[in-house]
Amino acid sequence: MGFYQDRIVPWLTHLAMRQAQLVPYRTRVASGATGRVLEIGIGPGLNLAFYGPDVTEVIGLDPSPKLLEIARDASRKSMAQLELIEGSAEAIPLENSSVDTVVTTWTMCSIPDVSRALLEARRVLRPGGKFLFVEHGRAPEPRVQWWQDRLTPPWKRLSGGCHLNRAIADLIGSNGFAVEDLHLGYAPGPKPMAFMYEGQAAPR
Repeated sequence: MGFYQDRIVPWLTHLAMRQAQLVPYRTRVASGATGRVLEIGIGPGLNLAFYGPDVTEVIGLDPSPKLLEIARDASRKSMAQLELIEGSAEAIPLENSSVDTVVTTWTMCSIPDVSRALLEARRVLRPGGKFLFVEHGRAPEPRVQWWQDRLTPPWKRLSGGCHLNRAIADLIGSNGFAVEDLHLGYAPGPKPMAFMYEGQAAPR
């Protein structure tokens, strides 16, 4: 699985995340960022083009050196200063209260210990900062949940650890944040993969 995870999964991730239907989500989330931004799971850097003039620096964290390579190329489309770090969301190598905004886009599904990662995000976020996110996760309908629970084990093996059934808003709210703005709904595509959580949270 080493070659598949190191070489094939990054390529599949890049391909899947380039879908045009995801651009409006990226635009809304990234355009709300300000100041010094930590993007957890920057992947191939597809959000970089959407950060606005109020962003002074983007720190992109990702465990995949291949995806960071692609992000480095994508940085030419961004006006913000960029620092890329190969590392884990469960142990963010930044000081306490050192960033103004934390951004995640379709990242929390694949972090092994997502609760620890959220606590780390809370630690590095300054008081008064904001956490902006768009994630897919657990749907409200029992029938869709049934499929999500059964598809998640094989899906994880194929997609680099992606869980289809995480209750994103509950996870954020129980790990150091107050969810202040939340929009829920399906994106186009198979329902077990397409229930979206988009919003903003504040450290508490």
